[in-house]
Amino acid sequence: MIGFGVWSGERLRPLQLAGLVLAFGGLAGLLLPGVSAPPLAGSVLMLLAGVSWGIYSLRGKGAGDPTRVTAGNFLRAAPLAAGLGLVMLLSRGASLDAAGLWLAVASGALTSGFGYAVWYTVVPALKATTAASVQLSVPVLAALGGIAFLGEPLTLRLTLTSVAILGGIALVVLQKRVVRVPAS
Repeated sequence: MIGFGVWSGERLRPLQLAGLVLAFGGLAGLLLPGVSAPPLAGSVLMLLAGVSWGIYSLRGKGAGDPTRVTAGNFLRAAPLAAGLGLVMLLSRGASLDAAGLWLAVASGALTSGFGYAVWYTVVPALKATTAASVQLSVPVLAALGGIAFLGEPLTLRLTLTSVAILGGIALVVLQKRVVRVPAS
């Protein structure tokens, strides 16, 4: 999204560029192999998901009614998701229970659908570079969710990389426009 934004004429100020470097550095530090870093395969899949989300977001800038567009996207994705879910269920010998099914529907269809509709409402008002930098907060939010709901430990590495990511985003988003007053 940042590349697309720059290609389409958006310009970043030096402090915004520094913010992006800081945020990407924090993200790299979070994902680097180590004792508490996520597995490489999972990180690569997350990066691919991020690229896909960027494309999805760019397409949403001119998509029209966010709720209608999101509902259509979910309806088109449902057969593929159901098919993949069935393949995974059968190939791994997993079992299906009603509670798990309803939790998946609530988490996937309801909360994600709501989140996507909200994002499609907001993204047209954002520059692509701003929207992209805001999205860099997702791994931090996911990690904080892991701490809050799964009892994951809050490590120094997570704290430092989160501060770098969120601080970098703040530099991009909060950069004030310079108003030039013509000389009289």
